[in-house]
Amino acid sequence: MNTPNRVVITGLGALSPIGNNVDDFWDNLTNGVSGGRRISHFDPSEFRTHVACELKDYDAKDHLDHNTIRRTDPYSQYALVSTQEAVEDSGLDFDEMDPYDTGVIWGSGQGGMETFEQEVRNYAENDYSPRFNPFFVPKLIINMAPGLISMKYGLMGINYATVSACATSNTAIMDALNYIRWGKAKVMITGGSEAGITEASFGGFSSMRAMSQRNDDPEHASRPFDKERDGFVMGEGAATLILEEYEHAKARGAHIYGEVTGAAMTADAYHMTATHPEGKGASVAMTQALDDSELNTEDVDYINTHATSTPMGDISETKAIASVFGDHLDTLSVSATKSMTGHLLGAAGAIEAIASIKAINNNVIPPTINTENIDEEIPAELDIVLNEAREQEVNVAMSDTFGFGGHNAIVVFKGV
Repeated sequence: MNTPNRVVITGLGALSPIGNNVDDFWDNLTNGVSGGRRISHFDPSEFRTHVACELKDYDAKDHLDHNTIRRTDPYSQYALVSTQEAVEDSGLDFDEMDPYDTGVIWGSGQGGMETFEQEVRNYAENDYSPRFNPFFVPKLIINMAPGLISMKYGLMGINYATVSACATSNTAIMDALNYIRWGKAKVMITGGSEAGITEASFGGFSSMRAMSQRNDDPEHASRPFDKERDGFVMGEGAATLILEEYEHAKARGAHIYGEVTGAAMTADAYHMTATHPEGKGASVAMTQALDDSELNTEDVDYINTHATSTPMGDISETKAIASVFGDHLDTLSVSATKSMTGHLLGAAGAIEAIASIKAINNNVIPPTINTENIDEEIPAELDIVLNEAREQEVNVAMSDTFGFGGHNAIVVFKGV
């Protein structure tokens, strides 16, 4: 059996509620800046929840031409913006490459939700006249984001979208990793985007009572592990990673951020929206991801937790961590960056992958903010980085994601 190709990260791009590029995102993340505010996209007064982590000082016209904006949904626009930064960061010149050597695997949990909402509303307001926008379907479908990326850069390799709710972009990263390992691609553009802060999407989550109702204190609404947490805070944005076969990256003198050593995915087979109470599927996925990486529990320095600030989810994940890393919890640090970014749904794994990679590059662990009193059901031996970033050697980082439907997707990164 042939030895699988090594896969490294050579480009990063981010569009987040706490920074519209990677540098600003990382600076605000390590300084504990909250992206939580009262919603401005629409009037949330009729909903239980009024807070979200929206993009700030962002205007699509600063990045994209008029026709692209007119013909695409914001979730695709976010994907194009973060990918442009990542491609520029990578130094790749696709004109000098075989177009079939590069592919795109992209994730989104909801896709063109704004487009769907607007078109159905227009249909109803016009006496149900069947005069839909001819771009309705192309703007709506989730696979359009990777399609648009491929068209922009002339990439003719593997191209599709993944959907696994809030585990989505980790699934995309895992698939991209494997195609390069198998020799099916030299370079893969991967990540996720979400533009779900719309009345329909927001209203649905609000009616589920899944989101925080700390409306009078938006900046402190996302509070993972805290005994007073009352739900997640929705975020929006995108993040892109350029994955590249190691020898290909080395030959062109690319800057290498780190290596994707392994990944794994399991299903809870338990509940539509709730995680398994003991984190059964999550713990198996963590173990399998380490096995895939040929690493041991003691090798992991940092876990960027999924930790959405929901009462059940935070507990089940930390129980899973404790069960897998039990003998080595004293050398393991964890934090929840959703306390600052909010929950980017299908883009969560990608933005948290960047946080994990930057932690390795800078030997700095971003903090968990807003957590004042840790829930008694959170394993006491867990070392949660609170309030301030911690300078600490980080060689290996694990990124956890979990999604409605019982999806568990774990990715492991290592310095090179």
